[in-house]
Amino acid sequence: MADKKKTMAVIKSQENITKDIFSMWLEFEKESNVVENAIPGQFISMYSSDGSRLLPRPISICEIDKNSGSLRVVYRVVGKGTDEFSKMKKGEKIPVVGPLGNGFSLKGGKAVLIGGGIGIPPMLELAKTLNSKENVSVVLGYRDNDLFLKNEFEPYANVYVSTEDGSVGTKGNVIDAIKENVLEADVIYSCGPIPMLRGVKAYAQEKNIEAQISMEEKMACGIGACLGCVCKSKEIDDHSKVHNKRICKDGPIFNAEDIEI
Repeated sequence: MADKKKTMAVIKSQENITKDIFSMWLEFEKESNVVENAIPGQFISMYSSDGSRLLPRPISICEIDKNSGSLRVVYRVVGKGTDEFSKMKKGEKIPVVGPLGNGFSLKGGKAVLIGGGIGIPPMLELAKTLNSKENVSVVLGYRDNDLFLKNEFEPYANVYVSTEDGSVGTKGNVIDAIKENVLEADVIYSCGPIPMLRGVKAYAQEKNIEAQISMEEKMACGIGACLGCVCKSKEIDDHSKVHNKRICKDGPIFNAEDIEI
């Protein structure tokens, strides 16, 4: 069970890796168990120091370093909260709650990992955990030739790229890249924008492959209390008594067959 208490994380390093995307390493005290409990696919909620911004920013975990008690987040500046984080320096502290969410359920056999846009960072720790060039392929979807994080996947898996403008790899989307490279899978893990996840779900159904998808959604509380981040589900939710799942609490990872997108 994730610890829901706020803990102070210390910034070990931060860099602007491309355009409006930043990479930050956060160090935690061992007693907090944040790093010890973290698994691929989970997220943390980071709090602003500005009192007018009460709600935290949920950010996916990119890497987990249990030896140093550190987590890495790679995030895009999209508003005042993330802009504040991007201006912070080494040694400064951020209140954090986590790890939150359920993480990926690891399976055997051949795996294809699919990441699109800012859904790429959370796939890195999963690739590191699976760590098999024989059985693991990673398909990364970009708009253009700004291939952030691509090189970091290469030690752990076979990496394929799709770009919307065709500047690198397959011209088109991640499904086009899977088809062009004739990638086979027993399980698909994916994180990215809804149109991409919709395509992944359709492809997995067509090929009769299990697909686990990470839903990116704006969240409020991050712990399942406010119902601010629901998605439609086949089953009736025990909490809300309707066909909803709370992405922060029941997810963010879902079996693609269990939700409507």
